[in-house]
Amino acid sequence: MSEARGLPQSCDVAIVGGGPAGLAAAAELKDRGIGRVLVLDREPAAGGIPRHCGHYPFGMREFHRVLRGPDYAERLVARAQAAGAEIHSGVTVTGLQPGARLSLTTPDGPAELAAKRVLLCTGVRETSRAARLIGGQRPLGVIPTGALQSMVYLEGVRPFERPVILGSELVSFSALLTCRHAGIRPQAMIEANPRITARAFALGLPRLLGVPVHLGSDLERILGRERVEGVVLRDDQGHQRDLACDGVLVTGRFTPEATLARMGHLELDAGTGGPRVDQDGRSSDPDCYVAGNLLRPVETAGWSWQEGVRVAGRLAESLARSRPSEDTVVLQPGEAVRYVVPQRVTLPLETAALERIQLRVMRPVRGRLVLRSAGRLLWGRRLSALPERRILLPLDVLRHAVPGHPVEVSFEEEDGR
Repeated sequence: MSEARGLPQSCDVAIVGGGPAGLAAAAELKDRGIGRVLVLDREPAAGGIPRHCGHYPFGMREFHRVLRGPDYAERLVARAQAAGAEIHSGVTVTGLQPGARLSLTTPDGPAELAAKRVLLCTGVRETSRAARLIGGQRPLGVIPTGALQSMVYLEGVRPFERPVILGSELVSFSALLTCRHAGIRPQAMIEANPRITARAFALGLPRLLGVPVHLGSDLERILGRERVEGVVLRDDQGHQRDLACDGVLVTGRFTPEATLARMGHLELDAGTGGPRVDQDGRSSDPDCYVAGNLLRPVETAGWSWQEGVRVAGRLAESLARSRPSEDTVVLQPGEAVRYVVPQRVTLPLETAALERIQLRVMRPVRGRLVLRSAGRLLWGRRLSALPERRILLPLDVLRHAVPGHPVEVSFEEEDGR
C-alpha cells in the first residue's frame, strides 16, 4: 500500500468532502472520542461551497450569528481542527471499495487508505448547459453559479458585465448578490415555470436591483460565436424575442455529486441521484455512511451541517457496538412524488440521524398524501405542495408498517390525475 507524505495508511473514519456536512461530522466524531478522523477534500482548501459565497447569511444555526460564506467556512474548518480532526486538501478520492477502502490521488501521487468507516459528503453540482439541451453556439461566457462565485470572490475576476440568469432557485438569487458585489448588472432572470422556484418573497431582490424576471420563458438558444452576444427566449405562448447580453449564468437544477458512489458498489436512488440510505445515513454498504446534499438536491448549508452532526453520531455508535439483525421497510415514491429520503427504514424504530421522512413532488399538487403498505393505509393527510418545497413526515408514521412489504408514498390528487 502506497503512502503519501503526511497522509496515513489507515484511520478510524475517512470523510470524503470538506463542506459543512463533512466538517460538522468530523468535529462531532472527535467530540465523541473517535480516534483518527480524516477529512479528504479535492479543493485547495476545505470549506465547501460557502468558501466562495461572499454574502450573508450563514452560521445562524451553527454559531448563533450572521456570517459571510468565507467566514462561516473558516469557522467550520477551525472547529474541526480544534476538535482534533485532520484535514487534507488537494486530495481526490478516485475509488471506493467494500471494506471502507479508498483509492486516492494526492499532491505526492496515488495512495491507498483503509478506514473502519467512510462518510461521503461530496455535495451537489449544478446541471450544465449541455444537460439542459440549450441550443445555439458555444461561445465564452456561459458558466454556473459556483464558477462565478469562485471567479469573483477567490480570483477577483469579473467574467462579464451584462449576463442573464437562467433559473429562479435560491442559488439564482445568490448569483444576483454575487453580481451586485462585483458590479455586474444582470439583464434578466429567466424561469420556464409560471412561478419562481424559490419562495415568492425572493422576488423582492430582483425588483430592488431593477432586474426584470421573465416567467414562463425558456432560453431557446444562445447567440454569439466567440463570446455571448445575446439569447433567444420563447414564452409559453410560443412567441420569441431576442435579448442582448454578454453572458449566461446557468443556475440550479442541482444533482448530487455521486460520481464516486456510482463508480463504486453503492446502490443509487433514481429519484435523488444519490446513494440509497436508511434513517441512520447508512448506505447499501454498512461501512459507508452518507450525509449532506449528496442525499438529495438541495438543502441549505445549515441543514447539511446538522445532518452531518446527526449522522456522525450514529456512525460513532456503530463503531462502539454492532447492530443486531433488523427488519427493513423500503419506501417507494408513488404518484406525483419525485423522491423519498431515507429510502429504507430499519425496525424497530429507535433514535435516528434522519429523524423525518423527507420528500418532494414532481409538479404542483393538491390532494391527499398517503402512505400504504401491504394493502392498507398507514397514514394520510390533505395538503398542497409545490416542486422544490420540502415535505417532512415523522418517522413514526411507519410504526405499523409490515416488515418485508414496501411502503408507497403517493398523492391522491383532487383533479384526478
